[in-house]
Amino acid sequence: MSLLNIFKRQKQVAGAPEWIIAGLGNPGPKYEHSRHNAGFTALDALCEKNSVKLRKIRFFSLIGYGTISDSNILFVKPQTFMNLSGKAVSAAADYYRIPMERVIVIYDDVSLPVGKIRVRKKGSAGGHNGIKDIIRLCGTEDFPRVKIGIGSPENPGYELTDWVLGRFGKEEIPAVKSAIERAALAAEKIIAEGAEAAAGEFN
Repeated sequence: MSLLNIFKRQKQVAGAPEWIIAGLGNPGPKYEHSRHNAGFTALDALCEKNSVKLRKIRFFSLIGYGTISDSNILFVKPQTFMNLSGKAVSAAADYYRIPMERVIVIYDDVSLPVGKIRVRKKGSAGGHNGIKDIIRLCGTEDFPRVKIGIGSPENPGYELTDWVLGRFGKEEIPAVKSAIERAALAAEKIIAEGAEAAAGEFN
């Protein structure tokens, strides 16, 4: 590598991110505010709280840079569609050489009732295709995550795909807003004090 390229690389990573926070969802107005996009909504709330603008397209994502608890953070909103989330997360983590223990993923969970969140230090995909792809491409289950409950259909004949791509009912909105706010706080707590401390407070 030439000295010029080395210099360019150094400039690119000056003040490089120490953590990644990725919110999962599907891009485009068709999916906006759907249950499956709870991760997107939480990331937006976190960015607004920390005065971060998601304006740049990089790593197959909308990205922004900010600071939480004196740590440099890369905020990532994958534009790959949910099932290919690993393509975005792995590209960002590989570029900045961020270990997966410092990659926080926020996403929806049908096994949790609406209004509940759950913090985990690591774990399996649990049937979530976005998490499944991240595990596949990043080669590990050892990354912290914040799960946002979106509930499950009461009618056993209701297609799960239709459920997750549908929107929350009016009566669910207050609980959803509360869960989104707490998910953002949980992500900040993970950075400040670790996943176990966040789980103790928010689970």
